Amino acid sequence: MNERIRISQVRVIGSGGEQLGVMAPQDAVRLAREQGLDLVEVAPTTNPPVCRILDFNKFKYEQAKREREAKKKHHITRLKEIKFKPHIGDHDYQVKLQQLKRFFTRGDKVKVTVVFRGRELAHLELGQRILNRLVTDLTGVGTVERNPLLEGRFMTVIYSPDHTALKRVKRQQPPQTARATTASSQQPDKAASTGSPGS
Repeated sequence: MNERIRISQVRVIGSGGEQLGVMAPQDAVRLAREQGLDLVEVAPTTNPPVCRILDFNKFKYEQAKREREAKKKHHITRLKEIKFKPHIGDHDYQVKLQQLKRFFTRGDKVKVTVVFRGRELAHLELGQRILNRLVTDLTGVGTVERNPLLEGRFMTVIYSPDHTALKRVKRQQPPQTARATTASSQQPDKAASTGSPGS
């Protein structure tokens, strides 16, 4: 920036994006100073290097702002784990299924583990049945990333979110507020329906 640019000639771009040509850095710095701005090297690897006349503090602020916005949009994928028993009840299964779907909508991967105890190890098909049922029930939200693997008394499978299907589902869903308004408008007015007894 400014006097730190140590090269014989630079290509200069004005504050409005106009090409000012190739000149000595000292002349370019003088032009920038006349406008109350700075000369900043933006493409050091070109021949000659490209410098731009701009407000350096504003440039740094906008750059930091762009980086913050990019971090907000970037989601760190986490690996969650949900455990099932081979003889799980239907209600418990449905609760865990909804939990799985919530993880997928947040963009997380899920490791599903079926835990076998004692004699249950002789009936591995029960665990396989649960995992097969999950594949069917998770169609449209999650896909199998790693097939079932038996490790000791644990049968595990890794699911990852199906991003294209999830986006499609979100686009098809009507806004919550619209549905709530429709539901409330369809309810009868209790105050109107309960008239006071006649005298």
